[in-house]
Amino acid sequence: MNTTPKPRFPTLIALAALTSTLLLTGAQTGESKHEHSEFCFHDSIGIQLWSLRSISQDDPELALDLVKAYGIPLVEAAGNYGWSPDAFLAKLDERGLKMPSAHVQYNQMMEDPEAVVAEMKALGVKACFVPWIPHEELFDVAEMNRAVEHFNQWGKLFADAGIRFGYHPHGYEFGPGELEGETLLDSMMRKTNPEHVWFEMDVFWVVHGGADPVELLKQYPDRWIALHIKDIRKGAPTGLRTGGAPASDKVVVGQGSIDWPRVIGTAVAQGVELHFLEEESENPLLQIPLSLEYLRKLELQPE
Repeated sequence: MNTTPKPRFPTLIALAALTSTLLLTGAQTGESKHEHSEFCFHDSIGIQLWSLRSISQDDPELALDLVKAYGIPLVEAAGNYGWSPDAFLAKLDERGLKMPSAHVQYNQMMEDPEAVVAEMKALGVKACFVPWIPHEELFDVAEMNRAVEHFNQWGKLFADAGIRFGYHPHGYEFGPGELEGETLLDSMMRKTNPEHVWFEMDVFWVVHGGADPVELLKQYPDRWIALHIKDIRKGAPTGLRTGGAPASDKVVVGQGSIDWPRVIGTAVAQGVELHFLEEESENPLLQIPLSLEYLRKLELQPE
């Protein structure tokens, strides 16, 4: 049996730390000036840990080291890497990281919702989101109604534990809804209990599905509580309900077609305080620093 320890890639960590230092130094020396209030988006940029899956599947501690080196203070979990809640929290604390939210899977919730809620409570998260609803081909009204029933039940369980529960749309929810003139997402918004069910907007998937993220934020100002920041390639096809796209369509934030000053500005103005960069490109280790550079200099333009 090979007992050789896995490499820790110190060069990679050093490069990430140097990149982060240069970006932060630029921001502090006047390249970017922001109005600071009680909540400041530029100091609160998080990352969805799924972004570093190519590393975390072999060495999750290295992934957390990279997050620290990038100068990112917040993470959103996409699994527990086999760690107990206490072990996970200890590893975050060692690196000065906080985890305000996490993703939980639909099938996990179907199997044992009480166990999932207990684990999330032990982790101390403030919000949990289901990122995908299993469905056949195109998501339809019947599948939406089943999900709504489950979401209302699960939302109450999470609420009783002091955690906000929500859903992360993936773009396949923009087909015809239950009532004339509604999309499936509109129907979900109408039929889920607003006291127990919220939503996390993945801006890429909203645009990919053919919707306007700013208009959705304005249409449902009290339902969106988190944002996934991911840009879409200029000229990429939209209006699709597949819930999938080539990795090459997921570009550096600020280099795609999304109007980030308006989107993030509107979200912040409405009180959204959870903003997670999510990298699903072909080269996340290249794109993450470039996206962070853009976001740290971003001048918000709320609508």
